[in-house]
Amino acid sequence: MRALLSTLTGLMVAGVIAGGGQADGLPISAPDGGLEGVPIGVTRYTALPAPGGTVLAQVQQRGGRIMRSRFVRGHYTIPAVALDGTPSGISADGETLVLIRPRETFPQPVTRLAIVDAKRLRVSRYLRLEGDFSFDAISPNGRLVYLIHYVAPSDPTRYAVRAYDTARGRLIRGPIIDPHEPDEAMRGFPLTRTTSADGRWAYTLYDGGGKHPFIHALDTSGRTARCIDLDSLTVRQLRTPRLRLDRGGSRLVLDNGTSTLATVDTGTFVVGEPTPRPVSSGGQAGSSHDGLANALLGGAGIAVLLAAGVLSLAVRRRRRPATT
Repeated sequence: MRALLSTLTGLMVAGVIAGGGQADGLPISAPDGGLEGVPIGVTRYTALPAPGGTVLAQVQQRGGRIMRSRFVRGHYTIPAVALDGTPSGISADGETLVLIRPRETFPQPVTRLAIVDAKRLRVSRYLRLEGDFSFDAISPNGRLVYLIHYVAPSDPTRYAVRAYDTARGRLIRGPIIDPHEPDEAMRGFPLTRTTSADGRWAYTLYDGGGKHPFIHALDTSGRTARCIDLDSLTVRQLRTPRLRLDRGGSRLVLDNGTSTLATVDTGTFVVGEPTPRPVSSGGQAGSSHDGLANALLGGAGIAVLLAAGVLSLAVRRRRRPATT
């Protein structure tokens, strides 16, 4: 048993350190969302690879104590929703968690996800969708899951946003669009993301697919969206972009790590003029970029704990005598 646990520990640590690539479901390389885990309250959910499946765990953010864990059949991970590795997948009420099967190719003919009862750490539904999708967002009550549908086999910047009804177990017909610009096609790669405190609004900065950057404001409760054009900016200006909300969520701030580039009124979606003001160290950070190094260390530590403690479940299951 000690030899097996030692082997599993090595596999888990190696998997965490070498993880990434396309393991989060996005069509191009981004940090694996399962490494850092997705936070909610004082805990976070992590999903780490294990022989024959996935170890899903709820972990205290401070101290790293494993509160609950479960072995899930099949390989799944916490989805990342932007190239900076911003994790997502947990509903604001803490009831529903979405996992995604790691991507191996683009395009992929089938996409697999798992809907998890987060309170019990039990998979309530496995999804098999024809076509190539990645996870985008989830409504506060977990009823709606939003997916990015890649509609061009040779171009990962062309996509449509779709909604999945978890109660009825089906994709809702038609894409999610900005009613003010119903004919405008969305293109580009997601760079970073922040979410409103109540989990209703997901704000994603896109590079614009060769044009000007824009922010996609998705109303996860209302099944609608707004595309906020940033015509005065270029991708080169973004450098290491970050989104955050301030003034009680009434203002969205975009900065590049050194200065504020734009502000957006979240009620009217009016874009403020770029300013050279220095970036404040306070406020609500919308990107996981700054904490990536710490996440690597924290993720590796959690991997060891899971391997030594949680994966012993697999050993016990293997040794459990058959019942008649």
